[in-house]
Amino acid sequence: MSMRFLLFAGCLSALLLPGCNFHDRQFDAEGVFEADEVIVSSEVPGKILSLKLDEGSQLAKDSIVAVIDSIPLQLQRSQVEATIHALRQKTMDVQPEIKLLKDQIAAQQIQLADLQMEKIRTEKLIRADAATTKQLDDYNTQIDVLKKQIEVNEQQIRVQETTVGTQNNTVMSEFKPLRRSVAQIDDQLNRANVVNPVSGVVLTKYAMAGEVTSAGKALYSIADLSIITLRAYVSGTQLSGLKIGQPVKVFVDDGPAKYREYPGVITLISDKAEFTPKTIQTKEERANLVYAVKIHVKNDGTLKIGMYGEVNFSAN
Repeated sequence: MSMRFLLFAGCLSALLLPGCNFHDRQFDAEGVFEADEVIVSSEVPGKILSLKLDEGSQLAKDSIVAVIDSIPLQLQRSQVEATIHALRQKTMDVQPEIKLLKDQIAAQQIQLADLQMEKIRTEKLIRADAATTKQLDDYNTQIDVLKKQIEVNEQQIRVQETTVGTQNNTVMSEFKPLRRSVAQIDDQLNRANVVNPVSGVVLTKYAMAGEVTSAGKALYSIADLSIITLRAYVSGTQLSGLKIGQPVKVFVDDGPAKYREYPGVITLISDKAEFTPKTIQTKEERANLVYAVKIHVKNDGTLKIGMYGEVNFSAN
């Protein structure tokens, strides 16, 4: 066997071995790994009583990671509740007075019935010449007086109901806005517990327990690193061969002369051109317009934000 054949066989074997040298390999594009970073902040101002996280720690979705001092909100709620209680004290209960008037009317109606019976009896006596017309006139006068007294009492009932109802409506018109204020304070009290919005790894911690924070001020940033994104750039001539959902091969450095390969999927192709980032191409090529492409790669724990990656768009 000739020496030339042995050298050829050795080179071929080296190329076929996994983890072989790709130093001279040509790639279609290159880029930097990134992740969708979520900035988490408190929705209410106050002192941070606890902040249970550290940079690099894994947090579950919907877990409570921070507690903001809610005593000022509790005091505010108590004040509004006291105002509502005071409003109830201002309302008038007209029922006792109405009951008294109705009792008077009931007694007057009994008297009226008795007088009407006496009137009828007197009319019969007059026809028998056993009574005088003056007696009949007296009964008629008493009946008219009682009827007017009953009408007055009934009118007083209506006036009491109208007046007190109007006054109570005026007082109670302040009740609904105060109840809404209580509901708003309750909502803020619930938001005093800072809930982690996504599962992921804490990237940066911006605050510490014991500090005073304001609404909207960042407490920490978090990102889901289980699927990491490679943002690469391609030329206009490469766009025709790319499509959303296309499988690709992604390579990252694995030592000075090797690459580690990952399967990836194209998830976004930019619809407008931009200048090539300085970190991607040479100075001469930075004047060219390129298109951004996002590729999702399943992270085995070794891929980090800011790492460089190379792409071959042919997955075969």
